[in-house]
Amino acid sequence: MITPILPRPRLQRLVRLYAGLVLYGLSGALLIEARLGSMPWDVLHQGLALRVGLSIGTWSVIVGAALMLLWIPLRQKPGLGTLSNVVVIGVGVDLFLWLLPTTDSLVLRAGLLALGVLACAVATGCYIGAGLGAGPRDGLMTGLAARGWSVRLARTVIEITVVVTGVLLGGTAGVGTVVFAVTIGPLAQVFLPMFRMTEMPSEEPSSPHR
Repeated sequence: MITPILPRPRLQRLVRLYAGLVLYGLSGALLIEARLGSMPWDVLHQGLALRVGLSIGTWSVIVGAALMLLWIPLRQKPGLGTLSNVVVIGVGVDLFLWLLPTTDSLVLRAGLLALGVLACAVATGCYIGAGLGAGPRDGLMTGLAARGWSVRLARTVIEITVVVTGVLLGGTAGVGTVVFAVTIGPLAQVFLPMFRMTEMPSEEPSSPHR
């Protein structure tokens, strides 16, 4: 069941990848349920869901798949993690939105916001640390960086464009969006080294003694 081309340790990488992607879906649902401003891409997904129909998670899958088409001219190569990112996060967002209770308490909503940001940072460390391919949104950023953009400029332009488009469509941007944008980088920087995996050397038969 485990693809032999995966770097070793294979099972541990797969567990870390899918645990991270499920947790990322949970983080998105927490931020949406907080109703204080979603993460930038979910602002767009919300707006599309409101204007066109379908669920937020479904739009996450559709947008992720469309972004992978942009990888072709940017010469980015998808991996198992890329393809899994497109599907698992979108399904996870819809599942957890269905499971999470709704609250009008500002204190509880602020708690959901804080928990969502922290969960996203841990999730980022897990799925990127597995080393099985960047997500479609990250690949767009790195592809532009490979064409001469700075990573900071590429991320800023992409996320501002996404948020503005999402807001115009009716998505929710607010203090939570700002808090996410400001804190996710430093927090992810903490968790990435904790979960980063290195490839183990292949076992080779030892030379016979003479």
